[in-house]
Amino acid sequence: MSRATPGYIGPYRLLNVVNTGQTSQIWQAYDDAANEICGIKVLLSEFRRNREHLAYLKQEWTVGGPLQHDRIIRFRTFAVDRGTPYLAMEWFPAPNLKQRMRYDYDKFEYRIPDIIEQMCEALVYLHAQGWIHRDVKPDNFLVSEEGNVKLIDFALTQRLKGGISNLLGPKGRIQGTRSYMSPEQIRGGALDGRADLYSLACTLYELLSGKPPYTGANANDLLLKHLRAAVPTLESANHNVTPEFGELIRRSMAKKASSRPKSMADFLTDFRMVRVFRRAPKSPLEVEKTDKT
Repeated sequence: MSRATPGYIGPYRLLNVVNTGQTSQIWQAYDDAANEICGIKVLLSEFRRNREHLAYLKQEWTVGGPLQHDRIIRFRTFAVDRGTPYLAMEWFPAPNLKQRMRYDYDKFEYRIPDIIEQMCEALVYLHAQGWIHRDVKPDNFLVSEEGNVKLIDFALTQRLKGGISNLLGPKGRIQGTRSYMSPEQIRGGALDGRADLYSLACTLYELLSGKPPYTGANANDLLLKHLRAAVPTLESANHNVTPEFGELIRRSMAKKASSRPKSMADFLTDFRMVRVFRRAPKSPLEVEKTDKT
């Protein structure tokens, strides 16, 4: 039952805004009944009557509500209070991987192999439940100070039907994020987990090199590079990356899905058999000890 106080939405007491995006806000809130902090995602006022964006918010609940995995954000409920649709979720106070790359890279570089494994585990589980994420990118992985990872944002996620899905959205519009979209996504073709794998490989390329694998003068130029340009060599961008890991990324970014590892689970198996770095980066504590000697 909702409270009349403006500081509440449903049973949740709103504390402060922690992030504002193009269409929604994330609030830190308090669940008085459960006596715990939680996160609340609400659409901005101008989008609350927009059917498309309301559908995206409902889709996050449809997908995320039943998911139970340590590497995936846990959802609590979806409801509408006084005309405001909202999604309540667990409180996981951590920046996303994109932010870590920009501001904290030296502090968590030594954790990268473990972070990659957790990212894979989240997607292996999601695919096993019959879903394709369709928007795998650094922004959609939260990474805590301890190096724990959570996959978020299921607005574009779709159910696999007979082993494939399709990326075309309303009125045939292709959906996704251009810097990470697989060739089959760009063409609006049939998808399976290998589309997410391509996006993950683009994400890992950026994680290890500091930039996405492809850039373009404009949106069409960028998409054409995903379709036609040679896969860049990760070891050339980061000389500390092993050839074995670089080759795994290249295979996972193959233009044809059939040339990639067969599934995210297969990729994870292959990943566990190679080293990411030629020389393992030191933790901040190790660096501090070295500086004192």
